[in-house]
Amino acid sequence: MQTIRIIVEGLVQGVFFRQATKDECDKLGIKGRVKNLPDDSVEIIATSEKEKLQHLIEFCKTNPGRSEVKKITAKEIPLESFRNFSIAYF
Repeated sequence: MQTIRIIVEGLVQGVFFRQATKDECDKLGIKGRVKNLPDDSVEIIATSEKEKLQHLIEFCKTNPGRSEVKKITAKEIPLESFRNFSIAYF
């Protein structure tokens, strides 16, 4: 198990990107959260097996929802534990 932080830039707010990400993570059994950031990007914190996390990164590249992804940055961070995958609204 590992935790990664993904920053997704482009047209990713207000286009159902977070909901599509949550749906994909629920399908894969990935735990974590997704939230909008003040700079119009989206942050994903995800914990799972390495292969599933790689799948999530590739999924983000497919322009989920009506998004137009321009850049994705992902890095491993210290392991975090989550009960499920949620959309943060704050």
